[in-house]
Amino acid sequence: MAYFPFFMDLEGREGLVVGGGAVAARKARKLLPYGPRLTVAAPEILPEIEALPGLALVRRAFEPAMLEGKFFVIAATDSREANREIAGLCRERGILVNAVDDKEDCTFLFPALVRRGELTVGVSTAGASPSAAVWVKERVNGLLPEDFGALLDYLASLRPAVRERVPEAERAGAFARLFSECMEQGFPLEEEALAAILGGAPRSGKVYLVGAGCGAADLITVRGLRLLERCEAVVYDDLLDQALLDAAPAGAERLYVGKRRGRHSMAQEEINALLIAKAREGKTVVRLKGGDPFVFGRGGEEALALQAAGVAWEYVPGVTSAVAVPGAAGIPVTHRGVSRGVHVVTAHTADTPDGLPEDLEALARLKEGTLVFLMGLSQLERIALRLTEAGLSPGTPAAVVSGKSAPRAVRGTLGDIAEKAREAGTEAPAVIVVGGTAGMDLRA
Repeated sequence: MAYFPFFMDLEGREGLVVGGGAVAARKARKLLPYGPRLTVAAPEILPEIEALPGLALVRRAFEPAMLEGKFFVIAATDSREANREIAGLCRERGILVNAVDDKEDCTFLFPALVRRGELTVGVSTAGASPSAAVWVKERVNGLLPEDFGALLDYLASLRPAVRERVPEAERAGAFARLFSECMEQGFPLEEEALAAILGGAPRSGKVYLVGAGCGAADLITVRGLRLLERCEAVVYDDLLDQALLDAAPAGAERLYVGKRRGRHSMAQEEINALLIAKAREGKTVVRLKGGDPFVFGRGGEEALALQAAGVAWEYVPGVTSAVAVPGAAGIPVTHRGVSRGVHVVTAHTADTPDGLPEDLEALARLKEGTLVFLMGLSQLERIALRLTEAGLSPGTPAAVVSGKSAPRAVRGTLGDIAEKAREAGTEAPAVIVVGGTAGMDLRA
């Protein structure tokens, strides 16, 4: 059964740690920063416990009289029977007790703790796996800036000004803006920015063009994830892991602008206008794109539109499918002695008769390079034909890699890759690789 995580005020509360060894030392170190009046009782007490400030030391074995007036007790002797006896006495007297390594005799458990000033995060698995709790703790710890405690002190110092200068109905929004601005720009805030928030001035929004990577949610960059976790609107396409949308705050707008049934649900000009409108509402907007926004993601068009509208924006790179999808199937896009360069090519060009780039023949003459085609599965046969007509051998290695979380590769040559892909039932989205590395398989 899971334990509810109450947070208690221990300042000045009477606590007793029974035991003088390493476990008792660890428990005392966790408790002392929270201000209890702590007594350690044991016939022998480690020097590291003696060195801890603010402890009362009793150098004798446990006696029931030691429980008098205690709010909580830690039974941390090296005897399980003694710990159980102490726990039983505590339960009889209504005293909170933790018996180390014996969940059944505990009325409370010690969580794995992350602390940054006034912030305390406690992680518990209800005793199922302390190692799992530590694993979660370490990841939470890694998400928090080192100066997060100082940030909380700064925000606390602004609370009186917010109460004095901001109408009650607008205070929650003001507090949210203060935190968001501090996380984005650092602290203390410049006077002009602070005055704008406290004076209720319209807030300037910002758009982040964020690459989500391709496939699993954890391929997004740390910066991209942090922006997503505190955005107020997320504008997203297809081909994204649902876990990324779940990472956005519960109250954030989620605006889908991808494809439905092979047709754009929103024209690019409409997407540009939407980004501008949400920013002008004062919102922090994450424009979440599969792969990288600037690799055939039309991120450049959105950036130009935001620039022209005077809206602040920032580019956050992502892992492009042109490299990651072949790599997941064991195909490197460059390799010493095989491929000295790579060209990423779109197979959907609006101003050519067949949708392929006009200079495809020039690319075919790059004998020691790799060609990577995106959005080209429906054009596969035509791609192979034009490359061979331009002089590439029909025996040139080629591969088609499809799928997101577990990419599946169909390998062949320019002469037979289209037929093999059809026989395998390959579906879009897919990445086409042509060149010597397409014949490699470096999967572990």
